[in-house]
Amino acid sequence: MTHTTHYRGRFAPTPSGPLHLGSLVAALGSYLDARAVGGQWLVRIEDIDPPRCPEGAADTILRQLDAFGLHWDETVRWQHHRHTAYQQALDQLADQGLAYPCSCSRKQWQAFSIYPGWCRKSVRDTTKPVAWRLRSDLAKRPITWQDRLFGFQQFDPDVLGDVVLKRKDQLWAYQLAVVVDDADQGITDIVRGYDLLDNTPWQGQLQQALGLSTPRYLHLPLVVTQDGQKLSKQNLAPALAKNADGIRQQLFQALQLLDQAPPRTLVQEPPETQLNWAIAHWSVEKLVATTHRRYQSEF
Repeated sequence: MTHTTHYRGRFAPTPSGPLHLGSLVAALGSYLDARAVGGQWLVRIEDIDPPRCPEGAADTILRQLDAFGLHWDETVRWQHHRHTAYQQALDQLADQGLAYPCSCSRKQWQAFSIYPGWCRKSVRDTTKPVAWRLRSDLAKRPITWQDRLFGFQQFDPDVLGDVVLKRKDQLWAYQLAVVVDDADQGITDIVRGYDLLDNTPWQGQLQQALGLSTPRYLHLPLVVTQDGQKLSKQNLAPALAKNADGIRQQLFQALQLLDQAPPRTLVQEPPETQLNWAIAHWSVEKLVATTHRRYQSEF
């Protein structure tokens, strides 16, 4: 096994509620990928959308990670402290002609599959508040990368549209914030759910435009219920267990969902023992390149 101290990974949840099994799989996959090569693993709380982040949710997430033995390096990064850095990035894009103010509402362009770029040359309605968008037609194109599970990926900006970087309510959008913070924290490898794979092209355009390095990407199959629904906070997925038996079982299930084929006896072991086994045996080659995995409790 190749060991390196240059690997820096991260788990970056939005604190919209407690972690569930689907988010545990994403956290565990990123943790194991880092630890298996002696790398660092960071936690970042992506709390740039206060209306979606109930009080106490972030602390709950940190307690859950700790209970499952997923201990992070360095101080937790909180995005709500990062306004200045995001504004500097937006100013840089605007100076390059790659970001522009937009007064249009979704209702106005709902007949189109993507935003048609009406404000690219000038704001259509100067009496309305504006969002800021990326000019994807002028940024790097096409965007290509080699996903570590799903292989070669290519997206043309014509099918992407001009993503929002700063919202009309002055809140920062995910795409800009995640790119700025990944670069600032020196993230070399991003391991996350398949639902974010189609966000990667915008992030690639932003990395290129801002002169930032591009991390390696590994997108993991999503965990879905037996009826095919993604496990998510919006779908009221149950929070992770709090008792010792439940924690052992759910950690074992997460290893199964990551196709790591843990020995059956491991389910009786505490998190530290399960994680030590998983770090020693972690293999991306075992992962099956499918967009989702159905979850069915065996316990």
